[in-house]
Amino acid sequence: MSQQINLFNPIFLKQKKIFTALPMAEALGVIVAGALLLDWYAAQRVADLQREADEGKAMLAVREQRLVKANAQFAPRAKDARLEAELAEAQAELKALHDVSSVLQGGALGNTAGYAEYFRAFSRQNVSGLWLTGVTISGAGNDIGVQGRAMQATLIPNYIARLTGERVMHGKSFASLDIGRPEAAQPAQAAPQGPAPAAAATAPFVEFSLQSTAAQEAAK
Repeated sequence: MSQQINLFNPIFLKQKKIFTALPMAEALGVIVAGALLLDWYAAQRVADLQREADEGKAMLAVREQRLVKANAQFAPRAKDARLEAELAEAQAELKALHDVSSVLQGGALGNTAGYAEYFRAFSRQNVSGLWLTGVTISGAGNDIGVQGRAMQATLIPNYIARLTGERVMHGKSFASLDIGRPEAAQPAQAAPQGPAPAAAATAPFVEFSLQSTAAQEAAK
C-alpha cells in the first residue's frame, strides 16, 4: 500500500511585498509637500486679507480726520444780532419799494409817464375828412374826452376803431358818443331884408364828442 505525501508548503513561497519602505516614504513626502503648499497658500491669502484690512483702516482714519477738520471749520456759529437787524431793515425797505411800485402802476398818483404817448396815438390815426377840435386827458389816463368834426358821420366809427387799436389805448373804453350837425354860421346883416328864412341852414360837417367811461361817470 502506497501513500502520496505533498511536500509543497505555501509558506516557503517568496512573498510579494506591496508596500515597501521606499513607496511609503515617497507617498509620505507627497502628502507633506501638499500640506506645506496648502499652508503656504493659506498664509499668503491671510496676508493679503490683512493688508487689505490695514489699507481700509488707514483710509477710514484719513476720512475721519477730514471729517473732524470740516466740522471744526464749518461749525455752526451763533446768530449775530446786528446782522439780523440789518436783514430785517433791508426786507422792510424792499417791501416799501414794492408798495410804491404797486401804487405807481395802479395809477393812484396819476399818470407818472405823461400824456405824450396819447397825443402820438391821436396824431398817428389821421383820417381824411376828420379832424379833432379838442382833447382832454386827466388822472392816470382813464378820463379821456375827444371832440372833433367829420365831413361824413360814417368816418367816426372807423376812427374810433383805429384809435382803440393803439397800444396806449388798450384797456380804455368809451361810454358815450354824441354826433350832431351844427347850424351854419349866418353872416351879420345890418337890417333884415325880405322875409326870414323858414329854417336855418346846416353846416357841411358833423360834430362828435367821445367820452370815456370814467369821464361819463364823473359828468353824472
